Amino acid sequence: MAFILTTSVEPGGPRGRMKGLAAMWFDEFDDELRFRDTWEAVQIARPVNYSLFTFGESELPYYLVCDKTADGETVSVTRGEVRITRATIITPDTAQPEFRNFFGEQEDDSIVEFLMARTAGFSNLKLDNTSGPAEIVSDRIEEAVEKLNRRLDDLEEDRTAILTAPAGLGGVALLRYAAERIWASAPDNVQELRERGFLP
Repeated sequence: MAFILTTSVEPGGPRGRMKGLAAMWFDEFDDELRFRDTWEAVQIARPVNYSLFTFGESELPYYLVCDKTADGETVSVTRGEVRITRATIITPDTAQPEFRNFFGEQEDDSIVEFLMARTAGFSNLKLDNTSGPAEIVSDRIEEAVEKLNRRLDDLEEDRTAILTAPAGLGGVALLRYAAERIWASAPDNVQELRERGFLP
């Protein structure tokens, strides 16, 4: 993100104006760092490589591996699915996306507002997460991911992702998974719209 700081000489104190602009710059810089740290703390340990549908509904199945909240506890694994309705690519439309069941009561969903304010909007998207109960399977994230990878390989399953997250950031992992599939699908979606005559 680029920031441009401009100055102007005004009656009544350009220094005060400069001080206010500098404060705003540092606030945004702090928010950017916090967002980046949170975004990079979650990982897609087993990605999928297929595009979302340009129209209708797409399904993104996953296993979410969340770290233990304290020493002596265990890692939890949750199986679920994100449904993205009318994934009509990224457009400059002002319609706000709708997120359902992404964040628990103890999770901070402000990252959604930060992401939406700094990227192209997800035009008319509805993202709905459904998941089952968490299972306790391991003492370490790496061990849980290894077991899940072996299970999916044995099933020759290539459409289910494995996500990992620190405790309390499961919703961010789901958001990153969905967002990256939307962004990666955009070129194919644009091509289909052109082929159908919706775009020049």
